[in-house]
Amino acid sequence: MKLYTRTGDEGKTSVIGGRLDKNHIRVNAYGTLDELNSFVGVAVTKLQDARFEDIRNELVKIQHELFDCGGDLSAVKKDYPFKANADMITFLEESIDEYIKEAPELERFILPGGSEASAAIHVCRTVARRGEREIVALKQEAEINPVVLKYVNRLSDYFFAIARVINYREGVKDVEYERSAIVFRGGKRKENDTE
Repeated sequence: MKLYTRTGDEGKTSVIGGRLDKNHIRVNAYGTLDELNSFVGVAVTKLQDARFEDIRNELVKIQHELFDCGGDLSAVKKDYPFKANADMITFLEESIDEYIKEAPELERFILPGGSEASAAIHVCRTVARRGEREIVALKQEAEINPVVLKYVNRLSDYFFAIARVINYREGVKDVEYERSAIVFRGGKRKENDTE
């Protein structure tokens, strides 16, 4: 099998059940999840220390799930058997709940960064948010597996939670946004955004 096929030389690409322009909204949506998957792979390389074995294993699991989500988004074929399912969302929510307990309480917005690994995860978080916006745009034009949108929404929250835990485990303080008022009262809210 050749790596290059020349079938895309005119700006078209194959999807499940057809062909689309490479700048089609559907291609942008699943392409952003592919980009996100690459950034997650970069983050995994920065988490080789034994302290992060749990997070590293979860991220590899998420890479497979992102591939599933991308496949679901690339399907224009009717009756395609979607792979993304509600169990994937439940896993993220349970993980978020546990990581929130581990990280220090948060009152103000924080800047992306801290340790190198945490900064890499914040990149994942923001790419996930962009992917979410593109999936919403696709959903306005076509039917999609609704689980994918929910999953990517929850995934960005997961990335925020683990970015903070990574800093905590490395002994690096989160950098508070210096002009932030106290926005998370009671110490229960740990997310960086409210989406």
